[in-house]
Amino acid sequence: MATDEEIKNEFKRSGFILVEEDEILKRCVTLCINYSLKPSDLVSSWELYHLNRQLLDQTVKKDDMDGFVLHLQNEQKESIMRVEEAGLHLYSNRDVDMLLDGVQEDTEEIVTTPTNKSQRLHPDPFDSISRSRDYGYSTGKSVGHVTPFGSRIEKFVVKFNVGNVAAHAENGNNNDVENSEDDIIKRVQTSQRCSLKVNGSGPEPGCRFMYDRTEDRFSALEYRIVRHADAFAASGLYEEQVDPAVASQRSIFAVGMICCDGEGHLNDKSILLQSSAERTSGQRVPVDLKRLDQFSIFPGQVVGIEGQNPSGHYLTASKLLDSVPLTLTVDVDLPPAKRQILDQEVLVPAEESCQKSEVSFIIASGPFTTSDNLLFEPLNELLAYAKRKPPQLLVLLGPFVDSEHPEIKKGAVDATFNEIFQVEVLRKLQDYVEFMGSEVRVVLVPSIRDANHDFIFPQPPFDIHIPDLEHQMTSLSNPGTFEANQVKVSCCTVDVLKQLSGEEMSKNPSGVPTDRMSRLASHLLRQRSFYPLYPPPESLPYDSSLAPKALQISSIPDILLLPSDMRYFVKILSLGEEEDAAKCVCVNPGRLAKGEGAGTFVELTYKGGPESMHASIISI
Repeated sequence: MATDEEIKNEFKRSGFILVEEDEILKRCVTLCINYSLKPSDLVSSWELYHLNRQLLDQTVKKDDMDGFVLHLQNEQKESIMRVEEAGLHLYSNRDVDMLLDGVQEDTEEIVTTPTNKSQRLHPDPFDSISRSRDYGYSTGKSVGHVTPFGSRIEKFVVKFNVGNVAAHAENGNNNDVENSEDDIIKRVQTSQRCSLKVNGSGPEPGCRFMYDRTEDRFSALEYRIVRHADAFAASGLYEEQVDPAVASQRSIFAVGMICCDGEGHLNDKSILLQSSAERTSGQRVPVDLKRLDQFSIFPGQVVGIEGQNPSGHYLTASKLLDSVPLTLTVDVDLPPAKRQILDQEVLVPAEESCQKSEVSFIIASGPFTTSDNLLFEPLNELLAYAKRKPPQLLVLLGPFVDSEHPEIKKGAVDATFNEIFQVEVLRKLQDYVEFMGSEVRVVLVPSIRDANHDFIFPQPPFDIHIPDLEHQMTSLSNPGTFEANQVKVSCCTVDVLKQLSGEEMSKNPSGVPTDRMSRLASHLLRQRSFYPLYPPPESLPYDSSLAPKALQISSIPDILLLPSDMRYFVKILSLGEEEDAAKCVCVNPGRLAKGEGAGTFVELTYKGGPESMHASIISI
């Protein structure tokens, strides 16, 4: 049974202050009993509720508890539904459709004359299935059925703007996209075509994976520690690095990785520092951070610590450094072969190279279909919007064929996952690109939740080969980096923000407001890694043999895309001193589909720097 003291300590460890402490703790104990929760699970749920509500201060108030109870009830309801659905066995939806709707088994084919490009991309047998009255992979609802998504009233509502974009995406100007079902979308000319370079440092399609060994995992961690140690030494700002496990009466400077002493979350008594096995003893030493007024740590974080260890058994920190100087250019410690890859222009002819200039984006993250069907209505709406207000670059982040979709999980589809991807995603994007002309480009980034792709992280790109459109449609690895008009964009579709949120331990000066989402996103840049957390959760198929190079952030990107289940945002991150601070625009576009309803996407225009950036979060 959870006690008041245990719950209080968990809130304190996560940096929260209890207002009206006795009443809140009494209610929290009741919640732990009613919902069979541990104190750590209760506080983790509170952190998620706190982030989704975007509460500014780190306090827990009595007035917020009613909303928190509803949040817990929704979590329990979703958990029960997942358990119930896992025990179901459904026959084919086509069989159900024939019984309910009277559809004949032999569905009449619609005779058409596809274009040559359509013939090359999709064979005729599957065309007949996709053009029939009911898709073989629908959810028992006919195409003519009005879905909850289709019956929504408000469409393309601007949630909030960043920068001077009030006139950029007015609601009234967007409603004409959906005037009627028979509305013919007129072609709108885009601005000048942007250049595009792709960083080829990620895994290639067909790569060998899931053969990593224990020594690969050790080498990946050792590589990160040594790399950070070299960066601290090269800066010339710190003392010579020593072994933190060796007793010393003087102040020392050591570099190592934060670890947790045992299972569970970090707390004041479980913080360990693991040093390099190559440079020092490689031993783990307990760390005391009580003297520090402010810090933010998590397992796997590489830090520099100034402090004292007179006994050799306990390192008392007087200063903690969680960041090394980041450059705006390619790191000098990269091998020549990799620098050449970074400089190589993959998808753009030489005459298109240009100086950093304005680039317009539409950025959306999957799922791209609602949970009640596989009609991909949100994707259709997004492409309709992109035809009316065409960007230079349409960036789509997975999952596309979501393995968490109820129908995919139950196996209640009559087509392969790759067929669904080809028809519902690639064909629609091909039609969009052909309609808009050569001015637009589309970038796709896979997700480990894509049922039709390799379940591995880091993840290779989709193997997409569409004749005549290979310069307009491309796929990146996950994580991946590309440049558009010299504007560097990095992205990672793993929900690293949510995972960091559950593992981070932080302390802030009393009364000083903090932006936790900005802090979580900044960890990636400070650690020079797209995924600095270690060990990763069991649900993440982390491959240590591919991680060292593929997860490395060599320089600060102009735009960092981190799709997450957390609340959508567009924030400007700043690293370094005020005068020499490097700035990066971090974007979480939210999910395009949320359950049976509509989600959000981002419309962004980047004009040479974060200060002149315009962005809008738009509900579809």
